[in-house]
Amino acid sequence: MKIKAVILAGGKGTRLGVLTIKRAKPAVPFGGKYRIIDFALSNCVNSNIFDVMVLTQYRPHSLNDHIGKGRPWDLDRSFTGGVRLLQPYQGSFDTDWYAGTADAVTQNLNFIRQGRPEFVLILSGDHIYEMDYDMLVQYHRDKGADATVCTIRVPLDEASRFGIVDTDLDYRVVDFVEKPASPPGNLANMGVYVFDYAALEQVLQADHADRYSEHDFGKNILPKMVAERMNVYAYPYGGYWIDVGTVDAYWEAHMDLLSSPPSLNLNDRTWVIHTRSEERPPVRIGADARIVDSMISDGAAIGAGAVIERSILSPGVFVGPGAVIRESVILNDAYIERGALVERALVDKIAVIGKDARVGAWQDMGDLRITSIGKNARIPPAFTIGAGSVVGSDVVHSDFAQYQDRRVPAASQVKFGAR
Repeated sequence: MKIKAVILAGGKGTRLGVLTIKRAKPAVPFGGKYRIIDFALSNCVNSNIFDVMVLTQYRPHSLNDHIGKGRPWDLDRSFTGGVRLLQPYQGSFDTDWYAGTADAVTQNLNFIRQGRPEFVLILSGDHIYEMDYDMLVQYHRDKGADATVCTIRVPLDEASRFGIVDTDLDYRVVDFVEKPASPPGNLANMGVYVFDYAALEQVLQADHADRYSEHDFGKNILPKMVAERMNVYAYPYGGYWIDVGTVDAYWEAHMDLLSSPPSLNLNDRTWVIHTRSEERPPVRIGADARIVDSMISDGAAIGAGAVIERSILSPGVFVGPGAVIRESVILNDAYIERGALVERALVDKIAVIGKDARVGAWQDMGDLRITSIGKNARIPPAFTIGAGSVVGSDVVHSDFAQYQDRRVPAASQVKFGAR
């Protein structure tokens, strides 16, 4: 079988707030040492799929730097495919930014058809899960399907966020509704598809000619295939899967890593999640520091008497003496100074939380109100940043001048240049 994987990695991810101001959503760090796209890439190589295309668009630089030639995933190949990163381009015909997920694939069909693949996997670059795609393709082949949609059961009160699928007893899809206001069920589309190449080219060409289409797999391609009674099947998936497209979902996915047992086991040596790692020294932990139910990455330094509870620290994070971090995600090289308190917060790379500052709040309530601190932001000493607030990237001390009482109210926004 010749299988080509296409990873859609061009989304802005605006609902992730400060985490995607300077990077594409698939390039957002995750789980300490990884990036979100590592999961789709690792699923490919663990499933013996080594012909992979990554379609980028929005701020692709960090993603390009991370993937490079694909060596950490054993994708630095040429004869057997390897990894290729493609962006929108201008050719002899008018082209533009990708209008939708299907349009992104259509604009790259010339590259996809190279090597004459029998099957094409269409994957999202911003989901956290582990899946054997070889089993998925075999299921698709056994069903004689034109397209197979991976599905998962979700809580009914969340079903309106997803495409909802209805099937017959043989798992053939008989109805497909994208993000219905009143969901008829809770069998959700995961955004993971496998197509016969011939069927894929046929439906994409028809969609490209439809001026009323939004050129999206979930909104247009699959509902139309179902309506035209093409062979579309659902593949029931029972493992862990989460779309980390919002701040709350991103935070929850990290807390899932810290559950006992973890919802997603990163220590499984039979299914390694590969990534590009930096050379960092071992973790250093000061006297009387206390670490509970947490993940600490290489290069982190934790001062004397510091407390880390249910948190994930990425490479190079510094935690000063007596600082306390609870239920938070701290990204690379962030600096938490002496005596600071960080609770239920996301702190982006190289941000500095000043001495004795208070960021976020731990509260046992349905509204998570996660506090976000942008990349390279500087929180002044002894300042309080209220729960649910958003501090933008590159914010400096003078941007807080309006807060005379040294307190930023809950759910506020502080932007660079606010002074």
